[in-house]
Amino acid sequence: MYSKDLFKDKIIVVTGGRSGIGYAIAKQMLQLGAKVTICSRKEEPLAAAAKELQAFGECDYMSCDIRQTEQIQALAKQVKERHGRLDILINNAGGQFPALAEYINDKGWNAVINNNLNGTFYMTREMANAFFIPQKEGTIVNIIADMHRGFPGMIHTGAARAGVENMTKTLAQEWSDFNIRINCVAPGIIESSGLDNYPPPVKQMFDEAREGIPMRRFGKVEDISNAVCFLASPLSSYITGISIYVDGAQHLNYDKMGLARVMRTFME
Repeated sequence: MYSKDLFKDKIIVVTGGRSGIGYAIAKQMLQLGAKVTICSRKEEPLAAAAKELQAFGECDYMSCDIRQTEQIQALAKQVKERHGRLDILINNAGGQFPALAEYINDKGWNAVINNNLNGTFYMTREMANAFFIPQKEGTIVNIIADMHRGFPGMIHTGAARAGVENMTKTLAQEWSDFNIRINCVAPGIIESSGLDNYPPPVKQMFDEAREGIPMRRFGKVEDISNAVCFLASPLSSYITGISIYVDGAQHLNYDKMGLARVMRTFME
């Protein structure tokens, strides 16, 4: 689809790059010539992922909790020492759990907001100050979620991802002075390792939900990485502040209450 040297010698950081969508993004960018650093919290599986990805190109790694500014600054230091610059940041790291709003306690709410919203902002701010603003050039792609009509059963992550989307619109304007572009990709239901984290009743709901998606299929991780590569590349050089929904039109025509209904059955 893309020229094999689309990202030749570009320096890229992918957060949450050890599995699922993040891994697929890192892999495709390596195949297109980039030098990629992946990060996530757990060092052992991160190191294993980086070793696999090295088959496709130059891949570094560093464990990093995006909720901790000091760890992000350490990551920036490593990138600067090894490469001297950063061209592209992919904010993919995040986490959530299915729950009905009335059962989410303060700790659960704050954990998801802190990870998905605050962590994304911290990473964006630190990499911009360390690289993009001084360079007067940089590209950021944020992975959000299909929360166009709310996110029943996932109010915490819906709120966090909506915050990231608004942050993206704001920074697209503020940082245009520095020639920094920032956009979002919003995945629908994607067949990836992330689905393995849900309990069996939720997995069954996903199977039933497939027919409710206008395109009647789930997405593949490659569908997301293709969109990310477009927004990260010069092919989209006049695009900033937008969200691309990669979901088979799920955000336009889909009963979003399936997950919430399954969660209700747990409480009966």
